[in-house]
Amino acid sequence: MTSKRLLMKSEKGFIMPTILSFIIAIAIISGAAANIILSNLQLVGRNVISQKAFNISEAGVNYYLWHLSHNPTDFKDGKTTPTTPDATLGYGPYVHDYINSNNVVEGTFTLWISPQSSGSTIAKIRSIGRVANSTITRTVDAQIGSPSFASYGIVSDTALWFGNTESATGPVHSNQGVRMDGANSADVTSANSTYVPSSQIGGNGSTSRPGVWCDTSITTPINCNTRSKTDWRYPVPAVDFNQVTSSLCTIKKLAFKADASTTALSTLANACTQTPTTRTAAYLPQRSSSGAYSLTRGYLINLNPSGTYDLLNVNAENDRLTPYTSALTTAVVASGITIPASGVIFAEDNVWVLSNPSYHGRVTIAAGRLATNNNAEIVIAGNIKYTTKDGSDAIGLISENSITIAPYAPPSTGAFNFEIDGALIAQTGSVTYAGKYRTSALRCTRGWVNSDQTFTFYGSVASRQTWTWTWQTGGACGDAVNDPVNGYISGIEHNDSQYDYNLLYAPPPSYPTTSTYNVLSWREVLTKP
Repeated sequence: MTSKRLLMKSEKGFIMPTILSFIIAIAIISGAAANIILSNLQLVGRNVISQKAFNISEAGVNYYLWHLSHNPTDFKDGKTTPTTPDATLGYGPYVHDYINSNNVVEGTFTLWISPQSSGSTIAKIRSIGRVANSTITRTVDAQIGSPSFASYGIVSDTALWFGNTESATGPVHSNQGVRMDGANSADVTSANSTYVPSSQIGGNGSTSRPGVWCDTSITTPINCNTRSKTDWRYPVPAVDFNQVTSSLCTIKKLAFKADASTTALSTLANACTQTPTTRTAAYLPQRSSSGAYSLTRGYLINLNPSGTYDLLNVNAENDRLTPYTSALTTAVVASGITIPASGVIFAEDNVWVLSNPSYHGRVTIAAGRLATNNNAEIVIAGNIKYTTKDGSDAIGLISENSITIAPYAPPSTGAFNFEIDGALIAQTGSVTYAGKYRTSALRCTRGWVNSDQTFTFYGSVASRQTWTWTWQTGGACGDAVNDPVNGYISGIEHNDSQYDYNLLYAPPPSYPTTSTYNVLSWREVLTKP
């Protein structure tokens, strides 16, 4: 009996520590599990807050995408400060509440906006999202931009015809149709699936053609029958030339704003119909205070390598004379005028333009008589050349009516390579080499048909009506020159239209856009919470 009782006491003594150890182990495991669960809950909570901060930062990018679509030149979020942007981040910081659909402020996004080079439609946006009552932030950098009329090598509201001696680089588009007998290196598009071209633009006025086509009789230097047509697309959406109208008004306001003597006019409701007589570096008034208009009067602008321009009054033109120093009757107004900081010059009259001998900088020259029923024109009087072709130089020419290469612009004789660099827009008219003289409306202009007499266009053309560098006159006509293959020619037969790809998202200052802003790229900037 004694040994039995001793054994039971021993067993009881062994069980108690075991139970206590088990309880302690369970407590430790439970505590650890509770800590893990708590940590996970905290991590999930932080992740939720972090994701919300990321969503808020994206909302900031979307907000400024909307803002620029309505005000494409405002990089200060509707404010006037800071005057000088941060060297790295740009203008800012601009803080906005992020309010949900229940009208509750869930956080803020802070914006920094950095416009790119002068005239560029690209802006870099940094948006920093923060959730209310939290220190967690997420940052997104985005590049947003809008394509301009300079997104095309050549774009027209009417039909286009490239002859077999002509070639084009860069996108080509017509709102009607394109006959492409020459070489092309990028997309050729039409807004129509079919169209009927007239005899002046490669058809016969009755036969329907595809939106983009070539004549099967053309076998050299490009064979129409065997060439690749994979980059010919039709129909595609049309380009809206009506947007140029508002752009001319915008440029005129910028010209007013650039000088203290006219800045008050820029904010008037009827600013674009104001016609002050004060001349500034940015604004050139009507030549006649009475509003009288003459096609052969206006201004000659010589663009200099120093980024300045010389200004002369044009008092008369005889376009059958050559060169422009004989064809134009001029008087010097001023020399070495500094291009305005806005990069725009608006003339309330006709403008003749050439470089002297090249231009370095970025400028847009617009000609429009917005307060009268007459339309101003731009005449190219000689070579217009960039000093460099790396995107740092850009010349925009925007005409209310037409842009014309004068018959006296190329050399009169001998071998030459005539050149025009720039982005050209004719709001209501055409972009052409002149087919008839102004001083003799029935006489065809000069022609150059030799292979060593060439014309290079480097830039972009947008024409509401006709575009061409050459005319087939249909027979002997004035100063047209006979080519044994193609007949009598006015203009430079051997020409090459090269697209300046730097213009795609860095057009000249205040150049008209063709659509709203889009996000080009974005990335998250990794930062500490």
